[in-house]
Amino acid sequence: MNEDNSHTFGIYLHIPFCSRRCDYCSFATWTDRHHLIDQYLAACKEQVSQWIEELPEITSVFIGGGTPNLVPAESLMNVLAELPLVEGAEFTVECNPDLVTFEQIECYRQGGVNRISLGVQSMVPEVLTALGRDHNPDNVYSAAEQIRSAGIPNINFDLIYGAKGESLENWRTSLDLALSLAPQHLSAYALTVEPGTPLAEDAGRHPEDDDQAEKYLIADELLLEAGYSNYEISNWAQPDSECQHNLLYWNQGEYLGLGVAAHSHIAHKRFWSIRTPERFISAIAAGSTVEAGQEQLDAESRALEGRQLSLRTRFGVPERFVPHEVRHLTEPACISGNLKLTRDGRLLANEVAIRLS
Repeated sequence: MNEDNSHTFGIYLHIPFCSRRCDYCSFATWTDRHHLIDQYLAACKEQVSQWIEELPEITSVFIGGGTPNLVPAESLMNVLAELPLVEGAEFTVECNPDLVTFEQIECYRQGGVNRISLGVQSMVPEVLTALGRDHNPDNVYSAAEQIRSAGIPNINFDLIYGAKGESLENWRTSLDLALSLAPQHLSAYALTVEPGTPLAEDAGRHPEDDDQAEKYLIADELLLEAGYSNYEISNWAQPDSECQHNLLYWNQGEYLGLGVAAHSHIAHKRFWSIRTPERFISAIAAGSTVEAGQEQLDAESRALEGRQLSLRTRFGVPERFVPHEVRHLTEPACISGNLKLTRDGRLLANEVAIRLS
């Protein structure tokens, strides 16, 4: 644990509906289940009621997917209306830029939302096509304007680098255009090949390690110049704008996952829900468990995992846990006596992590 998270608790709600499935996506999402939206949201609300008496005060909420802003905004807000949120709790909704409207965002704001995460991925049309995305980059501008006009103060952009045919200039263009809109937070993820996806089935479209490494270094350089700091390998933020829900995960905090395929971590126990909307709806209606599996780490495993997670952040790990053969990839962290990864070290994070003692 890097900061005191004894008074933090998060909620994640999964919305598994999409209008189109991206070629790289392996998440629990469906494009042909829209007729289940009302039943699914009602089941999620019932799941909240089953937990409500056990929940502590909640410090962060994240609604992800899928495409959360594909479902009716008022219905979505109604699912979580009874949650015991602390004053100032971070409340994020992921949105597809194409679907953002002022009325939708205003409804979110009235429901307590104070942060929107836009799935931008790229600002270059041909790169979006290579990713199997179909949104219009121009809608990112209008979405940001609508979000700010509705009074939501905090915006994140998600970007992905490494698509087939994406040049370094394409990547710089995406970063420059994204930064021109001054989001408070920006996440940049290396394109990964997940089994069972259209991307996985086409080896000619797989990303190249050296290309992704160069693009990561470009992102870090440009973002630092623009006043953002890297607080986790793939996440940069303006001062005091780090995603608190992200930090909850990296700090091994506790959270409850609602909806299909959602993961939870409570009392050192991890558990996750059944994966399909039909089974989830039926189980809730029957009063049956929606838990599909669980695991419990022993104290030693939990401590090692905590160090491996913390290594990804600006907090780093105590120097004694970092072997000498990888010290050249670390530097002093913001916590005295800790070491964090250097910029080059972040490119080799997994290799360093498995060497921690």
